[in-house]
Amino acid sequence: MGAIKKNAMALSTSSSEEELPSSSLTVDTSLTLSEMKPYVINLCKDLFKKWLNFDDSRFSVETVSGGITNLLLKVTAKDEDNTEEEEAVTVRLYGPNTEYVINRQRELQAIKYLSAAGFGAKLLGVFGNGMVQDFIYARTLTPEDMRVPKLAAEIAKQLHKFHQVDIPGSKEPQLWIDVLKFYEKASTLKFDDNEKQRVYETISFQEVSNEVAELKELTGLLDAPIVFAHNDLLSGNIMVNDQEEKLYIIDFEYGSYNYRGFDIGNHFNEYAGYDCDYSLYPSKEEQYHFFRHYIKPEKPEEVSDEELEAFYVEVNSYMLASHLYWALWALIQARMSPIDFDYLSYFFLRYNEYKARKATSFSVAQAYLSKSGSRKNS
Repeated sequence: MGAIKKNAMALSTSSSEEELPSSSLTVDTSLTLSEMKPYVINLCKDLFKKWLNFDDSRFSVETVSGGITNLLLKVTAKDEDNTEEEEAVTVRLYGPNTEYVINRQRELQAIKYLSAAGFGAKLLGVFGNGMVQDFIYARTLTPEDMRVPKLAAEIAKQLHKFHQVDIPGSKEPQLWIDVLKFYEKASTLKFDDNEKQRVYETISFQEVSNEVAELKELTGLLDAPIVFAHNDLLSGNIMVNDQEEKLYIIDFEYGSYNYRGFDIGNHFNEYAGYDCDYSLYPSKEEQYHFFRHYIKPEKPEEVSDEELEAFYVEVNSYMLASHLYWALWALIQARMSPIDFDYLSYFFLRYNEYKARKATSFSVAQAYLSKSGSRKNS
């Protein structure tokens, strides 16, 4: 997806949930793009009656990206009377078995309100295994882009606004609820592959459980604000239109009310990029640059040292929770996902990174809490 370019043949949609176009049709994600094309075109015709009598030759279908939990397709329809005019939409196909880790109902609810607040692409319709959204004309960021000072400042400003959006319903933070849910599933898996089962059995789930409990206790002392969080702010979920200098936060499938520090700490972990090089985790100076533009987007130079220190402790404590969250998520994917990816190794990568950073992060947080307690008692 990517500035939202005004479509030549705007599809009629309503913000009302009852009037949102819907279809019971599904598209098999295991098909090749050429095999999938007629089904995707048929789906769009079923959703958007304006296209119902269009000849198939007026449609083009191309892959935008293929993520772990999504396949994104760009569908373009040409106007019959003026071939210069066309409309593009994004068809988003859910990955198989993703319901084990993603609450799709929660996602659809959030999209309506986030879209109204100016985030992401407008929701145009839903179908059996996916949704259709307006197409955003922009490029996806690279992991290296995220640490460019100008872009980092803009991401911080946009995330600050994102965290102000009010989504109706429960405001209970989901981090530890989701971690526990993941843990219960991840700790009772059985693999058909003997080698995978052998590797899986080397994991001490009692140790993992103890780590979760210890980190939950520590972060509970930080009193981090609860916001509606993106929870998956990697480079692939941020787009920029360089000509208009406009940045977009997209894809809210993991969105929920959560701790502010988790959303930012998770974003910082994504500086590691697709090669998971955690030596690229942002320095204290880079983090402070981000914090200043998040805390006071209009006057970043006015952020106090005390505010920066508190943010640093909060974010770098919840950064650890991000590693545990995605480590447990990876185990479920190792068993459920048809994608050819070594999820078991990814579990160890994230869990070992958690253990490597734990001592320093705990020490910084405990020193801060001790100092804060002394101030209150003095």
